[in-house]
Amino acid sequence: MKRSELQLPNPRYLLLAAALCLAPLPLMAETDSKAPLKIANYQLDSGDRIAIRVFGEEDLSMEMYLGDSGVINYPFIGEIDVTGLNTSELERKIVAGLRGDYLINPSVEVTIVEYRPFFINGEVTSPGSYTFHPGLTINKAVAMASGFTPRASEQKITVERGQGEKKRTFKAELDTRLLPGDIVTVEQGIF
Repeated sequence: MKRSELQLPNPRYLLLAAALCLAPLPLMAETDSKAPLKIANYQLDSGDRIAIRVFGEEDLSMEMYLGDSGVINYPFIGEIDVTGLNTSELERKIVAGLRGDYLINPSVEVTIVEYRPFFINGEVTSPGSYTFHPGLTINKAVAMASGFTPRASEQKITVERGQGEKKRTFKAELDTRLLPGDIVTVEQGIF
C-alpha cells in the first residue's frame, strides 16, 4: 500500500474508541479506594498466631498464639508484652534482648501466621467467630456465616472495632473491609 493510499479512520470512530478507553477510569478509581487495608503496621493482640524466626538459631525459632494477657515468654529474654506492637517493633525488642549476652548480631523475623478471628452476629444463618483473611469484606463474612436470614436487613449493619478507649462502632456496607477482631452485627429489617 502506498503512502498516498493510506486512509485515516472516521473521526467519529476515534472519538468512540477514546471514550471507551476512558470509561473504566472512574470505576478503577473506585476500586482502588476499596483496596485491601494495608496491615503492615497491624497491631498484635490476643488471638493472633505469630512465628518468630531467629536465623541460625532453631532453638529460638517458634510459633505461638497470643493469649488474653498479650504477653509472651521468650527464651533468654523473659516476658514481652506484645499487645499493640507491630511485627517490626517486636523484632526490634527481640533483637535488643538477644544482642550482646546471647548472640552477637541476631537476625530476627516475626510474621503473622494467623490473624485473630472476627465475629459476626445477628441476622446471619451461622453467627460466630471466623478466621480472618486480608481483604475480607462484610459481604464475604456473611457468606462465611452461611448467608443472611430472611429477616436480615442489608442496610442495617454495624461494625465494632478496637478495644478500650480506641473502641468505635460505625454503620457499614457490604463492601466495607474488615480487620481482625472486628465484630459485625446484622440487624433485622422492618417487615
